Amino acid sequence: MSVVNRTGMTSGSSNLPEGDWIAMASAMASIPALKSVHTQLKTRMEKTVEDFRANLLSTRTGRASVHMLDQVKVDYYGSDVPLSQVAQLSTPESQLILVSPWEMAMVAPIEKAIRTSNLGFNPMHDGKVVRVPIPPMNEERRREAVKHLAGVLEDHKTAIRNIRRDGNDLVKKAAKDKTISADDEKRANEEIQQLTDAEIKRVEELFKAKEKEIMTV
Repeated sequence: MSVVNRTGMTSGSSNLPEGDWIAMASAMASIPALKSVHTQLKTRMEKTVEDFRANLLSTRTGRASVHMLDQVKVDYYGSDVPLSQVAQLSTPESQLILVSPWEMAMVAPIEKAIRTSNLGFNPMHDGKVVRVPIPPMNEERRREAVKHLAGVLEDHKTAIRNIRRDGNDLVKKAAKDKTISADDEKRANEEIQQLTDAEIKRVEELFKAKEKEIMTV
C-alpha cells in the first residue's frame, strides 16, 4: 500500500551517477564567465525532467495510484489547495484510492472536487472517508494513454533542446565579448550537448517504464 503524507511532496533525483554529473559540470563550472550559465541550464533541464515525471505520475493506468489525484484542487475555506494538503491518500487495494480527510468537514468538498475534476472517477463517501474506485482500462484506453504521453514526451524533449539553444547562445555571446577563449567555447558547447543528451535519455527512459506499466494488464 502506498501513502502520501500531508505535504503530498516527493523529491526526485537524477538517474545519473553523481560522479557523472561532477565530470559533466567540471569544465563550465571552472570557467568564471560560464559558471552561472551552467547552473542555469542544469536547473532548467532538471525542472523540465521533473515536470515530465509529474505528468507520468498523474497519468491513469489500470492500477490505483495516489498520484492520479495530483491535479485535484479542493475548496478549503475559500482557497483552492491540492488534495494532498487536506487529506491522506492511500491505495489499500489495486483498484481503489482511499482519501482520509484531516477534517471531517472536508469530506463532501473532497468528493465534489474529485467528481468535477474531469478525471472520469466516481467517488463515494460514508461521512468519514472518500473512496475512489479505479475502473480497469481496456486495450484501446491503454494505447490512447501511451499515445498521449508520447506527445508529452516530445514536448519535453523539445523544451530541453530549446534550453540547449539558449545555453549555446550565452556561450557564443561570452566568446564574442572575449570573456572566454575559443577553446572554452568549444568545450562548453560539447558539455551542453552532453547534458542535453543525458536529460533526453532520462525522459525517454521514464516514458518507456511508464509505457510498460500502462500496457501491462
